[in-house]
Amino acid sequence: MTRVLLADDQGLVRAGFRALLDAQPDIAVVGEAADGAEAVELARRERPDVVLMDVRMPCMDGLEATRRITADPALPDTRIVVLTTFELDEYVFGALRAGASGFLLKDIDPPDLLAAVRVVAQGEALLAPRLTRRLIEAFVAQERAAPPAVSNRDALEELTPREREVLALVGRGLSNAEIADELVLSPLTAKTHVARLFSKLAARDRAQLVVIAYETGLLVPGGL
Repeated sequence: MTRVLLADDQGLVRAGFRALLDAQPDIAVVGEAADGAEAVELARRERPDVVLMDVRMPCMDGLEATRRITADPALPDTRIVVLTTFELDEYVFGALRAGASGFLLKDIDPPDLLAAVRVVAQGEALLAPRLTRRLIEAFVAQERAAPPAVSNRDALEELTPREREVLALVGRGLSNAEIADELVLSPLTAKTHVARLFSKLAARDRAQLVVIAYETGLLVPGGL
């Protein structure tokens, strides 16, 4: 059973998501929060598998709530999906950097929302849609004048040439199987390389690997 927490300041939105999710035999909504502070409190109490997190909420916004939840050592397996009304919302990129596993537009079709919850609950990231890469490109481009974070830059220098290749492909949104095909590797070897990237770059999931690939300049916005 995938346990989901809803965080949105609009009661009607929460009600709609709850009705859809609770109708599934393998998904249960374990709580609703009307602001970021309440979302953090409920996440710590309920320990959900997935949090559907609105960005703009009173008291504490979704960005800060995401940062607190992903930084909590008691919640290592809780994944956050950011909900937004706009394709290019400046706060969403910040949420991805803070540890969110992806983002969805609020007008998403019901089957796609259900599929997204299940994918994220399995530890994957929502990276395939072009919108995610577009958003990352747009906001990394805005920050290009600033130097990469020292920790990321230093860690990148410690990667082997093959690991850099794999990181670039993860940044382009490729799955482990697609990386294996691209580099003519076995699926197990590709998976091992990705696992090493998680460890060396201290990344929570593939979404953070994508952000690192752009922030370090390994991938250039618009170069896909």
